[in-house]
Amino acid sequence: MRDNMTIQAGLVSRSKPPIKWLGTKGRLNPSMWYNDNDFVFFLLILQILKVMIMKKPWAVLSAAAALSLVLSACGAKSAAPGQPSATVSPSSATATAEATLPPATPSPTIVPSPTPSPSPSPEVTADYRVNQNYDVVPIKEDGDKKVILLTFDDGPKAEETLLPILDTLDKHKAKAIFFVNGYRIKEKPELLKLIHERGQIIGNHSYDHIHLSEESNNSIDYQIDTVQKQVEELTGSAPVFMRPPNGLSNEYLREKLKKEGILRMNWSNGSLDWTMKFSTPNKPEKVIQNVMDQLHSGSNILMHELAWTGEALDSLLTQLEQKGYSFLDPNRIETLKPEAAK
Repeated sequence: MRDNMTIQAGLVSRSKPPIKWLGTKGRLNPSMWYNDNDFVFFLLILQILKVMIMKKPWAVLSAAAALSLVLSACGAKSAAPGQPSATVSPSSATATAEATLPPATPSPTIVPSPTPSPSPSPEVTADYRVNQNYDVVPIKEDGDKKVILLTFDDGPKAEETLLPILDTLDKHKAKAIFFVNGYRIKEKPELLKLIHERGQIIGNHSYDHIHLSEESNNSIDYQIDTVQKQVEELTGSAPVFMRPPNGLSNEYLREKLKKEGILRMNWSNGSLDWTMKFSTPNKPEKVIQNVMDQLHSGSNILMHELAWTGEALDSLLTQLEQKGYSFLDPNRIETLKPEAAK
């Protein structure tokens, strides 16, 4: 003690100045100690010395009790200096931690973007009609006669043949009628939806692409009605145009379409793209030449969803525009009213 040592928490420190170990009249003076631990440790040392000197059992127990007291006091002080010791349960500790945490900033609710719906077509006036030659002509005499109707049959087949056609139509701001087959809709319903979503018009081309002129009345009903239902379920509206495969019809079919308000139309300008084979050279050029050879005002051009037609389309539409033709929106064609509605 004389060499300026202080015993604290079992460690020796020489950094503190000398202290007065005794108070007045030879009594211990705890207020002179740096903290309570110094004093308690000093008492513990005295107890140990007593045991060593007196070697009495009760002194050993007293020393053990003192040691326990010291350990408790040290634990309490190390946990919360200056505060009374308290036993904290895990649940209360968790609650305390949660209470002291700053309030969490609520994460913004992520709302998935809705699937874009096709923009509703503006109200279009029906100012054209299909004549007996299947040309499109203005209803009024002073209407623009230099128009072209674009149509594509036998789809929807595949994305790789459909997309080039749709993209080219978009490029030229042109609309067309896609006459579709029911069995192809069943195989690729997503392609039918795509045609509709891209703002194009869908027409009925029978379910199986068969010669309807040779079919029974019941078979004709199935061929037409099934496609009407398929298209309505997938797009929300049934077709108002119908093209019989190969242009073949009979009296029953014509009367049925008339009663149901469906306009039957063939074509007046055939591209002959369906006659070409994969081995045919220069197919896109031939498609263009066939159309240009038959070109006239009001041409109702028949094409198909074929790879070479897609390749030819941009050049074909460009040449038609250069000659002063515009592409008629099929929504401007006058259709029939169902007889029930008359």
